[in-house]
Amino acid sequence: MRTASPRGCARGAAVGVLLVLSVVDLEVASEEGYSVWPPAAVLVTGLAAVLWPPHRRPAWLTPQRRTAVPALLSVLYSVMTYVLDEETPFGPGETVVLLCLLHVAVRHCPPRWAVACGALNAGALLLSPVRYFHTLWTVDAAALDLAAVILIGLTAGAAAYRRSLDYRRNVTIADTRREERLAIAADLHDFVAHHVTGILVQTQMARMMATTAPTPTSTTTSMPPGLDPVLAGIERAATEALASMRRTVGVLREAGPDADRRPVGDLAGIADLTEAFTTPSPTLTVDAPDDLPHEVQAAAFRVVQESLTNVRRHAADATTVTVAVRHDAGRLDVTVTDDGRGGTQLPAEAHGGGFGLVGLTERVTALGGTLDTGPRPASPGWRVRASLPTNGRARRG
Repeated sequence: MRTASPRGCARGAAVGVLLVLSVVDLEVASEEGYSVWPPAAVLVTGLAAVLWPPHRRPAWLTPQRRTAVPALLSVLYSVMTYVLDEETPFGPGETVVLLCLLHVAVRHCPPRWAVACGALNAGALLLSPVRYFHTLWTVDAAALDLAAVILIGLTAGAAAYRRSLDYRRNVTIADTRREERLAIAADLHDFVAHHVTGILVQTQMARMMATTAPTPTSTTTSMPPGLDPVLAGIERAATEALASMRRTVGVLREAGPDADRRPVGDLAGIADLTEAFTTPSPTLTVDAPDDLPHEVQAAAFRVVQESLTNVRRHAADATTVTVAVRHDAGRLDVTVTDDGRGGTQLPAEAHGGGFGLVGLTERVTALGGTLDTGPRPASPGWRVRASLPTNGRARRG
């Protein structure tokens, strides 16, 4: 049985108090014979801005709009009652809503907007006594405004303090991540690059020795058929690995303000991947425009790259590999299938630890997509399928 957290209980109690105070405002206006529609419009707009769940909040409902619109309605309500010389009450519900919006403005709005929206909410709160007293210079109105100033100062101060805590937390997280990136970059440069460079040098020496080493019957020898393309492929793969590693290290170290920090790989690069994969040669189908968001193209590239790598690692007996990239209805679907039964001749150390698919899943889901992997239905082999949204609305954690 699950129990509610103290934080959830406190939030629920605060929402309940806010709703009760708003009902009090409307009850007072109704009992005194005033129209309830103007205060209801202000309260409903303000409550929606305060209580709208963050995970369901549309992109256009920015903190600026959330805090400015209810405050503007409140100011308009006060000005209209003053101009029309009408007497209307103001209650605790609207006061608390405006204070909540002031907190949101100071804490969450961009710096320039925080000042403007905060001042607008504070002004709306200070102007509300005009509805009843028709002036701010009576003793009662001045006393209410003095109390409002104290509440505004406390609310804005608390919001500014929490904003400073958020900033410090973000700076600390950024510094920690940078230190981790630098440590990873150092390991890539010092260890992985060292071994890949060794592979490249030894492959180049093997090609040279195979073409120039003498034999007992002749001064030169020819390379066995098919060996040179294999060595050339190893040399090319090692060269590409070093180039990719240099780019990765540069991104991790954030080398220079003009460094290209975009993910490596795009739809055009998928063709190069399939051409380099020769055993067996994949069948590639691409039906997608080349102007898709780069992060989507890079994710598609990584899906194909990881899938082909896993075919080489875990299904060396595969005779057919199919790569299909299709764009339809605002989504990019990437599917890689093979008919391998799991046969491989690679050593256990080269099989990987399953982290490739974990990282691939994180990359795809970060863009709001889905990744499915598993055996092919009704036929031997394996299938990897990724579906990525291309409308630019990535999901953020």
